[in-house]
Amino acid sequence: MTILDPTTRAALAAEDGLRLAVRATGLLATFGARGVLAPSDVAVARRLGRLGGETDEEVLLAAALTVRALRSGSVCLELADVDRRVLGEDDALVPTDDLPWPEPAGWAAALAASPLTAPGGPLRLDDGLLWLDRYRRQEDQVRDDLTARSVAAPPSVDPARLRAALDRLFGDVGADDHQRLACAVATLRWTAVVAGGPGTGKTTTVARLLAVLRDQDPGLRIALAAPTGKAAARLGEAIGEERLPDADRARVGTPEASTIHRLLGPRADTSSRFRHDRHRRLPHDVVVVDETSMVSLTLMARLLEAVRDDARVVFVGDPDQLASVEAGAVLGDLVSAPDLAGAAARDDVLGAALDAAGCTSRPAANGVVRLDRNYRNNADIAALAAAIRAGDADAALERLRGAASLEFVEYDDAAALTEREPAGLEGLREEVVSGAREVAAAARTGDADTALEQAEEHRLLCAHRRGPYGVSRWAAQVERWLDRADEDGDVLVDPDRAAGAEWWPGRPLLVTANDYDLGLYNGDTGVVVELPTPGGGTRPVAVFSRGGTPLQRSPALLSGVQTVHAMTVHRAQGSQYARVSVLLPPPESPLLTRELLYTAVTRARTGVRVVGSAEAVRAAVERPVSRASGFARRVP
Repeated sequence: MTILDPTTRAALAAEDGLRLAVRATGLLATFGARGVLAPSDVAVARRLGRLGGETDEEVLLAAALTVRALRSGSVCLELADVDRRVLGEDDALVPTDDLPWPEPAGWAAALAASPLTAPGGPLRLDDGLLWLDRYRRQEDQVRDDLTARSVAAPPSVDPARLRAALDRLFGDVGADDHQRLACAVATLRWTAVVAGGPGTGKTTTVARLLAVLRDQDPGLRIALAAPTGKAAARLGEAIGEERLPDADRARVGTPEASTIHRLLGPRADTSSRFRHDRHRRLPHDVVVVDETSMVSLTLMARLLEAVRDDARVVFVGDPDQLASVEAGAVLGDLVSAPDLAGAAARDDVLGAALDAAGCTSRPAANGVVRLDRNYRNNADIAALAAAIRAGDADAALERLRGAASLEFVEYDDAAALTEREPAGLEGLREEVVSGAREVAAAARTGDADTALEQAEEHRLLCAHRRGPYGVSRWAAQVERWLDRADEDGDVLVDPDRAAGAEWWPGRPLLVTANDYDLGLYNGDTGVVVELPTPGGGTRPVAVFSRGGTPLQRSPALLSGVQTVHAMTVHRAQGSQYARVSVLLPPPESPLLTRELLYTAVTRARTGVRVVGSAEAVRAAVERPVSRASGFARRVP
């Protein structure tokens, strides 16, 4: 028997799937030809039908659309509200309303009678929602695990020590009450959620929480984790730099954070399971997860099954930001869901404990505490973000057009941005060029700190990766601006860059793949600088921000990096810049959502420029992301 390596097996599986897709007929072929379904969607549906003995075209179409929904971030397919939007190669919407979409009631009846939804089948149908069985089981597991943690007897806490620690760290009762409340709730419950936007003090709250917990028990084993390496590194650095009383600083120490994958322990034989699971639990007494909005349903299920029943779990994040690239929006579901089972019996006990801890307010359902005071972003950005979050397009447009820290480069028609040299972008061009000058000047003198600082002053953000409104096109536009930047006699372009050198000083870098050996993570940004050599010359070195001394790496060791002149909003999630420019696609773009615009503008600390039409702003603000999920619907 021949044993194939994983790469060969994957290639053969893909080839088999393509054959299945090409041979599709009926509704699968019709919807595939229009672009509603990808070949992989069709292949999975045909394979399920072949294995389960199902030939009904509407059932197979539902299976394919469920796979498509997963690719779009939904956990399941809502039969009465299928997303019909399809983007063509030029980012224009492809018409699909004329396709033979099944009628929801009859569709549900056909699915209910199908062997694919029978007990033990690959599909699950419930109340108009259709899941692949694996995702329904993951949803059930997450809900059941959270419910079990919710009804369990609470952790043992010394109320006097808790009150003293909170008074020491937060001062008078009433000051920063929501941060105080979050610390108290996370101490008194097995599961807590600290929710809030950028600058609301989430990291400060976590650092103080660790001090409170270690004051209760100095021997607690604490794990800090995040879904990405970049977010994990930032979490560890931020907590290590947080100002605390000396004794509390000693209690907290300088904790290291890891990705959730590394915490759980990757396995060589599978990418979907980990060394730590329900049979081999994590040893930690406390697990803090940052950027929880980016955690997929599958990863959340794996994490919860690995955490001990008697270990605290604290989820930290912004439920209003973009959710995970993969299926699921667990943080948003948890924040918006009604309280899990057993709430009434717990509330009296928790309320008395919170009173004793000096907390004047109470958490929302499921131990959620929302931090709503902004300590970092300026008032204009905070007000714009609030208007977006509230779905108030008129208020958002009023802010954009009148606030001092905000700029709206308004176009009547977004198509004007598709021209090779769009008019009205002089301010953006000047900001990009002057910023690049500052970075290049510092890089040529070997000033890594200044080069990195200047590189983070401004970021151009796009909703799309490709097309006329995407990162690729606008990165090329920035290159053209930079190539002409020396027309006024102030030479910007380094001779090495002009000659086609790869590692020219001032080149802004984006890491596109984790490299744990080098300490670099997907999403890290850096700059190439010239540093002196012992022989009196210079050499290019890639430097990356790491809180204190910049991390230096030889370009020869770098593989997963690219030049970054523009970035998707998704990629920028978790990062902060002094100013951002946000380029909006036309209003009909399905990527243009409330969460995307909110995430984009909250990347900035001091200034925001929005480029696009008023219709695009209005469409974004009034279009919240809709990810189908049964979690909130089936709680309690």
